[in-house]
Amino acid sequence: MHDIKELSLQELEGILLSRGSRKYYAREIFNWVYQKGVAEFGQMSNLPAPLRESLAGEFSILNLKLVNKLISGDGTTKFLFALADKNLIEAVNIPMSKFDLRAITGCISSQVGCKFCCNFCASGIKGFKRNLTSNEILDEVLYLKNHSSPGQLTHIVFMGTGEPLDNYENVLSAIRVINSPAAFNIGARRITISTCGIIPGIKKLALEDLQVELSISLHAAQDKIRSVLMPVNKKYPLAELIKCCHEYIAKTNRQITFEYILINGVNADLTAAQDLAALLKDLRLAKVNLIPANPIPELKIVAPPTAQIIAFKEYLLKSGLPVTLRREHGQDIDAACGQLRLKHGKN
Repeated sequence: MHDIKELSLQELEGILLSRGSRKYYAREIFNWVYQKGVAEFGQMSNLPAPLRESLAGEFSILNLKLVNKLISGDGTTKFLFALADKNLIEAVNIPMSKFDLRAITGCISSQVGCKFCCNFCASGIKGFKRNLTSNEILDEVLYLKNHSSPGQLTHIVFMGTGEPLDNYENVLSAIRVINSPAAFNIGARRITISTCGIIPGIKKLALEDLQVELSISLHAAQDKIRSVLMPVNKKYPLAELIKCCHEYIAKTNRQITFEYILINGVNADLTAAQDLAALLKDLRLAKVNLIPANPIPELKIVAPPTAQIIAFKEYLLKSGLPVTLRREHGQDIDAACGQLRLKHGKN
């Protein structure tokens, strides 16, 4: 059985026409699937019964199996899914503001596991299994949309398990559907790709005709520290990464957000703040997003004291860098990347 999400609107129109059906039914099917969240062809009431039966016999819509669901006290909801091959992935619905569910960011995975093994992240502890297909990525978005009220899922971030730019073609294919007015119709500027710093992927993204947001996991402003935290730095060191960022901004005129996880005793003192300000001072359209580390017992990771977090932020602000401090979401439900999957069985 084929996945209906493999087909573009034009491809579905062509199939319907070749079978003597009306072309405009393709838009109706897209509307049922992507806008109304219907997962059964039999529920598509404005399609002829023979067409519904034909589609049901040939295509599937939603192919994820829910394994676990956890709801945080702040409204964050985390889902653990089993794929058709029994591999597990995670996705999260995050309220844009505490207890306000009118706008939700969907955080989705792009791979099963992760090969980059950052030392503050649970995603790579069990190793890398495989890339997600574009259809599996869209399944995550469909499920998150179906478990939000109409109009609530307003933003998508590729910040779940995996490295999006290591699965470039499938991620970009999914983004074009997420952005398409005929499908999810989520604006490109409300879609964020987060990368650990895959320079070839960043350069390729700069050439795309998509105004998506780019977020780079930085987490240290010295190669020595960053290479310990993020082994990818050995292949793409800071000088090359920052040069690439200059080129990206020059080509796209778009801001880059630098994610910086504050880890007690590692990268959160005043010297680290000074190094970060110096690294980014000449980078036009740069913003820093500070993130207190989620506790991960397996990695012995904890956040610094609140006073140290505030001092770090204040130094960057005084240095002229735009800075945000991310509110911690879902700590009571293991909402950080890979934590729920890590605790579930051996997958």
